[in-house]
Amino acid sequence: MVRKSASRYSEELEEKTTVVKSPESSNGSEKGVHVTEKSLDNKLRIIDRIKDKNTHGEEDTSNIVDPVAEFMYEKVASMTLEQGLEILVEGVDYHDDDVNFPAVTLAKIKGLIAGEGRDEDPDSYEIEVKVEAAMIKYHSPYPEVRAVCDPFDDPTIPVETIRAYVLGVIWVLIGSFVNTFFNQRQPTLRVQSTVIQLLLYPCGKLAEHLPDWGFNFRGTRYSINPGPWTHKEQMLATVMVNIAATTSNWMGYVLTMKLDIFFGMKYIDFGFIFLMNFSTLFFGFGLAGMLRKWVIYPVKAVWPTILPTLALNRALLVPEQKTSVYGWSITKYKFFFVCLIASFFYFFFPTYIFKAISTFNWMTWIAPQNKNLAIITGSFLGLGFNPISTFDWAVINYSSPLVVPFFSLMNRYIGMLASAFLIIGMYWTNYKWTAYLPINSNDVFDSNGEEYNISRVLNNNLIDVEGYLNYSPPYISIGNLISTGAGFAIYTLCFTYIVLTERRLIWQAAKGLWLSIRHPKRSNLTSFDDPISMLMKKYPEVPDWWYAVVFVISLAFGIVAVTVYPTQTPVWGIAVTILLSIAMVVPSALIYAVTGYQLMMSNLAVIITGYILPGNAMANMICRVYGYNIDEQAEDFITDLKMGHYAKLPPRALFRAQMLATLIQTFVTIGANEFLISSVTNVCAVTQPDRFVCTFPRSLYADTIMFGLVGPERMFNALYPALKYCFLIGFVAAFPCWLARMYFPRYLKYAHPVLFLNGVSRWGSTYNLSYYTPGLFAGWAFMWHIKRHYLGWWVRYNYLLTAGLSAGAAFGGIFIFLTLQYTKTNLKWWGNTVFSAGVDFKRAASLYDIPEGGFGVKIGEFQ
Repeated sequence: MVRKSASRYSEELEEKTTVVKSPESSNGSEKGVHVTEKSLDNKLRIIDRIKDKNTHGEEDTSNIVDPVAEFMYEKVASMTLEQGLEILVEGVDYHDDDVNFPAVTLAKIKGLIAGEGRDEDPDSYEIEVKVEAAMIKYHSPYPEVRAVCDPFDDPTIPVETIRAYVLGVIWVLIGSFVNTFFNQRQPTLRVQSTVIQLLLYPCGKLAEHLPDWGFNFRGTRYSINPGPWTHKEQMLATVMVNIAATTSNWMGYVLTMKLDIFFGMKYIDFGFIFLMNFSTLFFGFGLAGMLRKWVIYPVKAVWPTILPTLALNRALLVPEQKTSVYGWSITKYKFFFVCLIASFFYFFFPTYIFKAISTFNWMTWIAPQNKNLAIITGSFLGLGFNPISTFDWAVINYSSPLVVPFFSLMNRYIGMLASAFLIIGMYWTNYKWTAYLPINSNDVFDSNGEEYNISRVLNNNLIDVEGYLNYSPPYISIGNLISTGAGFAIYTLCFTYIVLTERRLIWQAAKGLWLSIRHPKRSNLTSFDDPISMLMKKYPEVPDWWYAVVFVISLAFGIVAVTVYPTQTPVWGIAVTILLSIAMVVPSALIYAVTGYQLMMSNLAVIITGYILPGNAMANMICRVYGYNIDEQAEDFITDLKMGHYAKLPPRALFRAQMLATLIQTFVTIGANEFLISSVTNVCAVTQPDRFVCTFPRSLYADTIMFGLVGPERMFNALYPALKYCFLIGFVAAFPCWLARMYFPRYLKYAHPVLFLNGVSRWGSTYNLSYYTPGLFAGWAFMWHIKRHYLGWWVRYNYLLTAGLSAGAAFGGIFIFLTLQYTKTNLKWWGNTVFSAGVDFKRAASLYDIPEGGFGVKIGEFQ
């Protein structure tokens, strides 16, 4: 951007008429819209609105030329009032029930359609109509998307360059190793794509100084230095890292199957791990591409979790003039680095110097041995009722409070809070013997309250019925019981509710799918006329059959693995699981796209396999990994595709980059997992000193015992019969929720039953309210209050704030582990021991003492 001089504006205002060329004009012709002197007087006000600026308290920055604002101004100037009103009517029809569309803007648009202000000030009324219409028609209706995405594109900008691939591969290697290693820590420390961007940027700028060496191929020159490092190159490399620098969820299965504290299967070698890792990773990739019509191209699919990455990309590579927003004149780039450095040094306090402020269970310090106090307020053992539970950004950021919409945070928190009181009531009445167990645990126990001894009921990976009948049924905590029931109800509620509320979007996408089948050369983007889709039509699209081939090949690798190795898993079991689970991926992905929350509905595969292959623990786990990838791995790939859509990356370049990065990830995550097992002592133990407690593998182990080995038939009929009715409850509840939203949209627009129930399902693990309460406060401050009252500041700095704090915490955590924790360099004082001195840290306290002979169903009384 360049600064306009005051004299230029004076010259414009002196002119009687100025011609603003419309985009339709060609060859420099003077075809355009004549803007009067009065219109020019309003230009600055129009541009301020386009920039999402509130004038309350802001300094005047209107003398800065913003290409986006100038582009949008021309669109406003070339629009008629009638065209604007028509666009607004269509926009209200589409966005009336859209929870991400700003409520204030929607109310304003409805007033404009009704003619409010037309008679008092016709000129201002016309401007407001045109500006709001131009936002919808030529940019984005969402301010958070406008903050990270341009309404135009330059196809000549280099994207798929040698240096972009080289740098992407290097950071995929580093990121996937680090993230796989720290994924089993609580809370996890993850080098997110925002952090990798920070490291990619100086590497890219350094590559600008390489010699211009290259070669020609099919008329195109490929050079290691084609010029300045571009934001599209940066985005392509970031996309590679974003998908492949994450961990592979299959590594959690490997720990559960391989470690002696779990199943201890000795046949788990490199060959088996590679085949399954390749299969599960590319399985999600192939499926993601076939879902583009439902969850990538529709405007409502905002995908809020990817916006910080796009915001940082702009901060690093899009030139910016120093301006003032509510008194803040720091540039985006400098603001990000200030947050990162401050977060890096501060992270030493909660992680090493003063650990008690990370897990700030201060209420239990009053009476460390009081188990009732620990059960209610504890951060480890209890429910986490604590208004100030942490000063650690890694904990505060657990629910991504500066990324996901506030209504999503609130729905989930209300669900979790309401169910906490239900848990208390059931626990104190000793429902299903749960008062003999910890109130909130993801472990499985026997009738003596000990960890379930799997060796007593397992014979060659199958259930030993005689051993089981002479031992004990598996018992779970009340938190786990409530979580499991809510998880079952989510399946039917989610599918039914989304089909009812989003039936138009689903139907439109289904028609597009049918047309693409009938006409294979037809572009998937043909059915979409939003600004970004229109820009993307100039690039060759990836055919659906490319993704289908990847899907089939990945499935073939999995079939080879389960047939060559002694998994006792029939291929038809995998097929049934996949077919039944695919039905859930569209509603699940739609919720993720709108709300920013991934529902993780993998338990469906557990139940299905438990019925069709009863008593088979390994088959249950193998089938579950495919059910898991239906909604988790596929959605991760979808977020990358949406990121490329926003950044206007050529789809085929994105396809190639993702394929390469995922192949590299397949090998690196295996190595990282083996290093974790060999280098961390007591890995996955509940009391592991460096918090490598393996939350997911422990939950997986518990579910496999209950619904894989023992089986849902025994669990539902003999032990927890109420669970089987949760599927029916979810289905029935969808209809009154839908009707209530239809007839009371004003009051229930932001109420989401699926998110509420998802909050209920958050129990039954090592996480509790102490991990969500601080995030709620942060979400209210930034995603509600600041966004509503200081939109200009929020648009400019919010995503950079969360990216900078997260980057500093990740770097700090890695540095502390490698230099201090790994070398067993401890700092012993009261602030590092007080939080673990009581029964809360031991996680084993129960409300009642276990009676002699155990509790629950006696031997001989269960089957």
